[in-house]
Amino acid sequence: MTTTRDRIVAAAIELLGTEGLRSLTHRRVDERAGLPAGSTSNHFRTRAALLEGAVDGITREELGELRDVPLPDDAAGLVEMVAGLVELVTGPQRVATTARHVLFIEASRDPALRERLSAARGGYVDAVRAVLERLGAAEPVVAAEALMAVSEGLILHRIARHDASDPRAAIAVAVQGALA
Repeated sequence: MTTTRDRIVAAAIELLGTEGLRSLTHRRVDERAGLPAGSTSNHFRTRAALLEGAVDGITREELGELRDVPLPDDAAGLVEMVAGLVELVTGPQRVATTARHVLFIEASRDPALRERLSAARGGYVDAVRAVLERLGAAEPVVAAEALMAVSEGLILHRIARHDASDPRAAIAVAVQGALA
C-alpha cells in the first residue's frame, strides 16, 4: 500500500525529473500526487525537507534495484552488471535519474543537500567496493571510486545528450583497470 508520504515523494521526483527545480512547490506536488492542498506541507514543512525526501526516495529505489541484481563471478559479469544498471537508470528510471541530476546542481549551492547526496552515494560505492573485493581488486576502494566515476559520466551523457550508445566498452576499460 502506498502511503501519502510515498505519493508525495514520487510526485516530487517526477516534477524534478520532468520539469526541473523551479517546478517543485508544495502546491504543485499536491496537484501531481492528486492530494488535497496542504498535504505536502504536512509531511515536508520546508522545500529543503522536500528536496531531502526526493533524495531519499531516489536512493531507496536505486539501492533496492541493486539488491536484486545477481553478483557477478568475473570481470565480464561485472561489465554486464554495471552496463545493465546504467541502461536501467537512463531508460526505465530516466525521470528519477534526471531528478537526481537536478538535485546535484542544487547541491552545489546547498551544503545540507550536498551532504545528503554524498551520504547516499556512499551506499553505492560500498556496494561496488564489495563486488570488487570479491573479484580480487588490489585496491577495491580506489577501484570502486573509479568505476563509479566512469558510470556517473556515462549516465550524465546518456541523460543530457540522449545518448543511447552501448556503455560496455568504457565500463570494460574501467573494470580491467580496477582488477589489474
